[in-house]
Amino acid sequence: MEVLELLVVSLLFGLLALVVVLATQGRGCWNKEPRSQQNDQKLNGAPLDKVSRKPKQQRYRKEKPQQHTFIHALLATALKGHSGNVTSMDFSSNGKYLATCADDRTIHIWSIKNFLQGQPHSLRVNVKLDHATLVRFSPDCRALITWLAYADTIRVFKMSKKEDGGSSFQPMAEDFPKKHKAPVINIGIAETGKFIMSVSSDTTIILWTLKGEVLHIINTNQMNNTYAVISPCSRFVASCGFTPDAKVWEVCFSKNGQFREVVRAFELKGHTAGIHFLAFSSDSCRMATVSKDGKWKLWATDVEYKYQQDPYVLLTGICNEAATMPCLLALSPDAQVLALASSNNIRLYNTKRGEEEEYFGKVHGECVAELTFDTTGRFLASCGDRVVRIFHNSTGQRAIVEEIRGLLKRATTDSTRQRLHQQLAQAQATLKSLGALKV
Repeated sequence: MEVLELLVVSLLFGLLALVVVLATQGRGCWNKEPRSQQNDQKLNGAPLDKVSRKPKQQRYRKEKPQQHTFIHALLATALKGHSGNVTSMDFSSNGKYLATCADDRTIHIWSIKNFLQGQPHSLRVNVKLDHATLVRFSPDCRALITWLAYADTIRVFKMSKKEDGGSSFQPMAEDFPKKHKAPVINIGIAETGKFIMSVSSDTTIILWTLKGEVLHIINTNQMNNTYAVISPCSRFVASCGFTPDAKVWEVCFSKNGQFREVVRAFELKGHTAGIHFLAFSSDSCRMATVSKDGKWKLWATDVEYKYQQDPYVLLTGICNEAATMPCLLALSPDAQVLALASSNNIRLYNTKRGEEEEYFGKVHGECVAELTFDTTGRFLASCGDRVVRIFHNSTGQRAIVEEIRGLLKRATTDSTRQRLHQQLAQAQATLKSLGALKV
């Protein structure tokens, strides 16, 4: 009996052990994946879960902005010293230098005499922790007046001599106080050196002393200003804006140089819509305007306004682009040539007949930011991207030829005719060298 019981117990333990073994083998088969699936989970001999934690990194190269190219027979040179978009420029009154500023926090000063001698070099001025949106030379060319983008104020850089005999421009100890409540669209300094002007896009023009003290605040009452400028004679400040009339004020000083007052001088009345831009000739006897009515006008401003004599229109021209988009304007020093810029295109007009004589299409990769003639009228400069482009003023040369021919017809002496013939031959030779001899 005892033997039988032991046999039964041994049999039960054997069956139990068999069940445990079968259960263990079954679990292993269920968890086991096909060989093909295991191979799929390996990449280059490493398990997929380890590889997935280290994905393959792809390198992306930052593409540089494509440089805008422009080619024209009248392009004298292209100034390529800036790494950011050029926002403003100004020729010095002595005719030797061009100052440019850009959003790369630098100002460059270029020598005009090197324009036709390959790529000209420049003197670099750094603008710390900011950048200038506007730049103007002082009358003696020993200082730069700038408007700062972030600080919203005027900063003056004064020229100093370095130990090696070179020059540098260093900022004054303090900037001008903040007074404008809207974006500033232009600044200027009188050729007499008596005051500085800043104009904002609301209705405010501020006149400053050279030390940053407010002399006078002009309210233009034009809904908004689009531009304002000081006349080359330093007597006037002219503004334009929402209204169809340009307004001109006289800035009065006493005989000992003390500021007295600002009085309304005259208005330019003739447009039928707001005015985009205006400019003076070098003698302040002519002004030019371009309006939203699609027209530009040349005005005679050498009038006795104190005796109620009004400026009058000498010529009206058509500029269809001005009716649909903002336009910039530049008047040559002798008022013989008017340059208009809309978008990135520039047109040159003869102010004797109002005819378009030159067209420069797609000059910059961006809209033209500023347009100006040098003090001699020989060059026209434009900016709108990283490059400042300098053009030969062939329209001005043709105007000189036309004027000399008119003088020849009225010449009364042989010596005068001989001198005029020499001048005519020289002007025609210049045009021929530019490939622009049309008359």
